[in-house]
Amino acid sequence: MIAIENTSKSYRGKQAVSGLSLSVASGEIYGLLGPNGAGKSTTLNMLLGFLKPDSGTTLVNGADTSTNAEGARKQTGYIPENVNLYPYLTGIENLDYFCKLAGIHYSSAELSGILSTCGLQEDAHNKKTEAYSKGMRQKVGIAIAYAKKAKVYLLDEPASGLDPLASNELSALLQRLAKEGAAILMASHDIFRVRETCNRIGILKHGVLVKEMNTSEVTANELEKIYLDYMQG
Repeated sequence: MIAIENTSKSYRGKQAVSGLSLSVASGEIYGLLGPNGAGKSTTLNMLLGFLKPDSGTTLVNGADTSTNAEGARKQTGYIPENVNLYPYLTGIENLDYFCKLAGIHYSSAELSGILSTCGLQEDAHNKKTEAYSKGMRQKVGIAIAYAKKAKVYLLDEPASGLDPLASNELSALLQRLAKEGAAILMASHDIFRVRETCNRIGILKHGVLVKEMNTSEVTANELEKIYLDYMQG
């Protein structure tokens, strides 16, 4: 579903991503772990078609994001660190608006069902989003992606600023989407959240994938030690 093949990207002479290869299958959650500046956001932006790699290929469900960015984005749900909603619209109204922008039409009952599926409590559906917590806004953002019937989800630091309960709810929601067949790539520097959420983990340092592993092979403490060893080495 997601394939990055020997991909490199540089800015102003600085290598942001170097020879990166990774894949994420249907039903899998892959955590791309690394500090700020490691190349995580650059990787996501190439998969979204906002940046073209200098070399290599980036594919979303077979669509090359360099030559068919629109086709790739139609199959992709993107959830940024900070989901921007219209504050004077309710959760349902925001979801309805973004769905219509994508040419998708749902009834009010269907919109409410999508928000509930994505974990937003029912009594918040008709409240203006200016009163939402960050976790609630994240759920609306995921609902917007989910309503597209996306096959691929890309998340950039999705748990940043969330309280422990909201972070746990986010993990459970992503795991549910994976069980429904989605391929999910989550970029983060949150070691614990990545360990708890993902099936596989890749550690990115200075644009280079220095380590890959299955989460079943490591505890959170072991992952932290491996990560720190690479960052300090």
